Amino acid sequence: MSGRPLRVSFVGLRGVVGPGLTAGHAMQFASAFGTLLEPDGSVVIGRDPRASGRMLREGVAAALMACGHAVVDLGVVSTPVIQHEIRRLDAAGGISIGASHNSAEWNALKFLGRRGTYLTTAEASELLDIYHARKFAFVPHDELGKLDKDAGALDAYLDELAVAYEFDALRRFRVVVDCCNGTSALILRRIQQRYGLDLVLINERVEETQFAHEPSTHARTIQLQLAPLVTPLGAHAGFLFDADADRLGIATEEGKPVSEEMILPMLADHILPHSIGKIAITNLSSSALLEEVAARHGGRVLRVPVGRQAAMDALNSYRPDQVALAGEGTGAVMMSRFRFIYDGIASMLSMLTMMLEREEPLSRIVASYPKYSMLKGQVPLVPHQVPALLADLQHQHSDGEANIADGLRVDWPGRWFHVRVSQTESIVRIIAEQRGDPPRELFESLIHRARRAA
Repeated sequence: MSGRPLRVSFVGLRGVVGPGLTAGHAMQFASAFGTLLEPDGSVVIGRDPRASGRMLREGVAAALMACGHAVVDLGVVSTPVIQHEIRRLDAAGGISIGASHNSAEWNALKFLGRRGTYLTTAEASELLDIYHARKFAFVPHDELGKLDKDAGALDAYLDELAVAYEFDALRRFRVVVDCCNGTSALILRRIQQRYGLDLVLINERVEETQFAHEPSTHARTIQLQLAPLVTPLGAHAGFLFDADADRLGIATEEGKPVSEEMILPMLADHILPHSIGKIAITNLSSSALLEEVAARHGGRVLRVPVGRQAAMDALNSYRPDQVALAGEGTGAVMMSRFRFIYDGIASMLSMLTMMLEREEPLSRIVASYPKYSMLKGQVPLVPHQVPALLADLQHQHSDGEANIADGLRVDWPGRWFHVRVSQTESIVRIIAEQRGDPPRELFESLIHRARRAA
């Protein structure tokens, strides 16, 4: 366990079940969400396989029905499936119960609006206000909502994927997939049944209390079980999903992990040439390789503060046809063709389509990009020292281009750093990247100054 056992923020509610996250928290937050939504609209809910999801689902469903909403329960599904179903049913919104990349003792509630997207900053702020005020719009006994189950959401989701991807052509690839005992296994088994893709699934048994390994998409996690199997199994690629299937990790046919920072630039390279929109949205902590790729296709990069609310705020500032994709350096990417839903399965299919179109092995595609080296670190947070630290760093590095939208980012040609306060932990995060070799001197200087300030 790391960090605080309960985190309440614009992102939603996340915590260790028991010492942090309780049924009471879930019911109160769901009651606030039911109050926020339009009256009488239905709400779609689903969960990842964690054992605590059953308990939280009961509280969430009860609270929403108490606010007069019909509840549609999809069972164990990924957040992307819930988002597609919200749109298909024209529901008022949805709640995904699942903690994605956190270990099994964690769980979370993720709130989704009418369009199936994450809440904007304004919507999340209103939700938090209702939650803290505890003023919930409960209805009389004769106006309570009803609970229904929907077993067709997964097939409806696959129908949409089949419109966007040529499954027949993708059958030529053999792919090893580490499902991390999560929702991706359910989706990929159905894809195998319906479309005959050659998928070798590992850690596919859906587990409730113990995952095969940490459900993150970092290169170090890929190295544990996925990467060593790709070459011996004669696969063209390997893919790793978190428990919620909204993030993606990659290994080449040579069994080498690919940095999660590469996924957004690679997908931009695939999508931008075919897209009317030429804007790629990402946060201030993601690789500058994206700028190089976007410029190659006449596109531009819009950088926003870290956090999914900031990405949604930026998306709402443009017409859908102006933006090609958005994402983070975590393997989480949203594409315009799916109305900007973080979807690891769609990202995997896009990667395979890229390999199909280029007729090149994945290792050669990865090697075709210029080398960028990133270093990441953190130091304990002393809140009252942070403003002075950032001001000192900005003064010291005044020869660079400063951005203070989220902490401090300073750019020079081929090099940058970003220092910011974490949204979820009591730490200051420090990231530095350089074209070519790692910027060790710059990074160590930043870490030293942050530690002195602490």
